[in-house]
This record gives sequence, C-alpha cells and structure tokens, in this order.
Amino acid sequence: MTTNMGHADRRLRGIAAIVLLALVLFVTDGALDWVLGVVAAVLAVTALVGTCPAYLPFGVDTRHRTAA
Repeated sequence: MTTNMGHADRRLRGIAAIVLLALVLFVTDGALDWVLGVVAAVLAVTALVGTCPAYLPFGVDTRHRTAA
C-alpha cells in the first residue's frame, strides 16, 4: 500500500492518539473509554503505517514533494 500521509499529518495523528489514550486511562469511564480507545488505535496505526484509508477514495495526499 502506498503512503499518502506527510510527516506533519503523521505527527499530529500520533499526538492525538497519545492524548486520547491518556483520556482513556485517566479521565473517562464507561462506553466513552471504548470509543476513544478505538479512535486512538486507528490514529496510531495510520500514523505508524503512513497510509490513511479515508484519503484513498478522494485522492488526498499530504506528502511533501519537491520539484525536480
């Protein structure tokens, strides 16, 4: 699978995943834990892999390309 996320996009997703995980561990309770946990996991996986499946149908690519 081709990567379609740039460095800034990946960093923001990683930070968001960490924040959501902290909320799950220290603040929220009940069903909200599950929802935030799933969202945090999806953000973390997409940040690590570098591909966002939601970007594919729309042709979005946030990678920085230099002109040759």
